[in-house]
Amino acid sequence: MSLITIIGRGHSGTRAISHTLYASGVYMGACLNRSGDLVPPQDMYEACRVLARHVRWQGDLSWDFSQLHTMEIPEEFRRLIESYLSSVLAEHARHPDAPKGWKIPETTLVYPWIRRLFPDIKYIFWIRDPRDCILNRHLTDDLRDFGIQYPETDDLRLRRAISWKYQYDLVKATPRPENWIEVRFEDFVLRQEETLQRLEEYLGIPLARIPVRPDAVGRWRQDEGVHDFDFFRPALEEYGYEHA
Repeated sequence: MSLITIIGRGHSGTRAISHTLYASGVYMGACLNRSGDLVPPQDMYEACRVLARHVRWQGDLSWDFSQLHTMEIPEEFRRLIESYLSSVLAEHARHPDAPKGWKIPETTLVYPWIRRLFPDIKYIFWIRDPRDCILNRHLTDDLRDFGIQYPETDDLRLRRAISWKYQYDLVKATPRPENWIEVRFEDFVLRQEETLQRLEEYLGIPLARIPVRPDAVGRWRQDEGVHDFDFFRPALEEYGYEHA
């Protein structure tokens, strides 16, 4: 059984799939927080900063990720990831055929090198309407905390939207791994059985059914702040989200 990891920006609803995997008997690490993240996270955060040194900001909302796909991965990065995943990797060594994996949103920030270090694992790209993703605070809102440059702004919603776009662009710029599935959070909530059947076929294991809340979908419709940005449009169209 391959390892499993979840790619998706914070507030994409990734806790739903992490809780599903855990409830299905997938080992998700020695210590999890309420969001289903593998903790402690500090080594992962530092790994994000190591990778960010090799991303070139081109001004405005454009970044050059090309170096990440060809350069030698620094040994410092390898050590940090192995330290962060120590409980998962140890369990994998003891029971290689048992399902196991991890989830933390910051995996998205290091996805190009995770893909190169773990080319054969199962990737789940978890997608949510970006207008819902930016309604609440997340640790990755200010990309400078992780060493990533972007246009300065005091607008918190714009800052979150830029963080969303950066992570979307980073995923899109990375060559697709062999094992990859894309799942919309909205489908998981509103079409749970159909979506879980897709995931079961992909993962090769039965999955538990966890409670879901339909009111988690489309919260931006009741939001009175700014939640839509022109640069969301390509993703909204790609993933079938209706325009306002």
